[in-house]
Amino acid sequence: MTTHDFSSGPLAGLRVLDLSTMLAGPYGATLLGDLGADVIKVESHYGDESRHLGPKRGSERGPYLSLNRSKRDIVLDLQHPDSQEIFARLLRTTDILVTNIREPALSKLGIDYDQIKASKPDIIWIRVTAFGPDGPYAGRPGIDFLAQGYTGVLTLNGEPSGGPVRTGFPAVDVMTSLLVSNAALAALRVRDQTGAGQRIEVSLLDALMHAQASSIGTYLATGERPVRTGNRSLYFAPSGVYPTKDGKYVVITTPGEKFFAKVCRGLGTDWDSDPRFHDIHARLANQDELDRVMGERTSQFTREELVERLVADDVLTAPINEVEDVIHDPQIRHNKMIVSTEHPALGRIDVTGIPIRFYGTPCAVTKHPPMQGEHTRDVLAELGYAPDEVERLIAKGLVADPKEMQRLRDQRRAKQGARDAGG
Repeated sequence: MTTHDFSSGPLAGLRVLDLSTMLAGPYGATLLGDLGADVIKVESHYGDESRHLGPKRGSERGPYLSLNRSKRDIVLDLQHPDSQEIFARLLRTTDILVTNIREPALSKLGIDYDQIKASKPDIIWIRVTAFGPDGPYAGRPGIDFLAQGYTGVLTLNGEPSGGPVRTGFPAVDVMTSLLVSNAALAALRVRDQTGAGQRIEVSLLDALMHAQASSIGTYLATGERPVRTGNRSLYFAPSGVYPTKDGKYVVITTPGEKFFAKVCRGLGTDWDSDPRFHDIHARLANQDELDRVMGERTSQFTREELVERLVADDVLTAPINEVEDVIHDPQIRHNKMIVSTEHPALGRIDVTGIPIRFYGTPCAVTKHPPMQGEHTRDVLAELGYAPDEVERLIAKGLVADPKEMQRLRDQRRAKQGARDAGG
């Protein structure tokens, strides 16, 4: 049996090409990199769209930095026909390809499954789309927000008396990224057994439908339409957000009679003997009054006092943390879900950690989010290109390293300045 060195993670020895942009595709590739794969992000001279959005730190943007750790980076202009040989060489070293370029742009780059297989017959190609590779919505542009509309999530999210509300973070993109990594691992098992790669399709629409087993799935099973409940539960009470003395909030929920009794003990009340609240049916019928008295009682404590008190009585509760609280939360820190890495231009940066803990083959974030073209020369050297050949490729505009990217940025600024000066 062949043995491998898995000291850098369970996917050590595998190579992933990330040709995707923004969130779902790149973040799926990031997780594969977190697990030890050599992930090479392939960007145009323009770069991943996330390099142009959001708050800046130095010359880099927050969304890009937050999503693209555990990778190397090469700038390669796939629109140039002469780049196809470079791309083919790169494919021959690749196990998994991740793309989210929609048609017809993908075909215009000359990238199709037959071409990919010609370069690497056993490659696993995971293509991310908004709505699916075929069907009535195929080829449409789409993002997380639209998927929430199509799947009814916007209808179900928010207060009963209010309008539809999207989730406050890109939940669909994140769920889709997990399906990307999950699909890659399943396909690798098949390849290990049969030697065959395959094409895989993952879509935002399907990811969110899969996530709605408890809402759309219940409707399919019973015909009962789910309704918008805000912070309340359809099935039990109390369950909601309650104020504290210091102007903050906590979550308290009670999925079962024993939990309501614990709430009563924790808050020092005897509501469980009150006819209005003594069982789940009574509490649901009197939920407005229950929430009123709950809020009055929780408002007698600060958030920290209340959480400590309720946790001591085994109540299902949590503080509603602000962002500043989250990054200092002791359990999040203990779980290493905030970790540091050194960036060559920015110094130390903190990124979110790896959400899977391996005891036999531990993983760690070992690579900073790469600068655009940072590893172009290294990767081309690995593919057999001599230094003088790399210089010629840069001169032709096929590839770029950070120095060339800076030259191009300076050139664009100079041209813009001249246009502005000319009125």
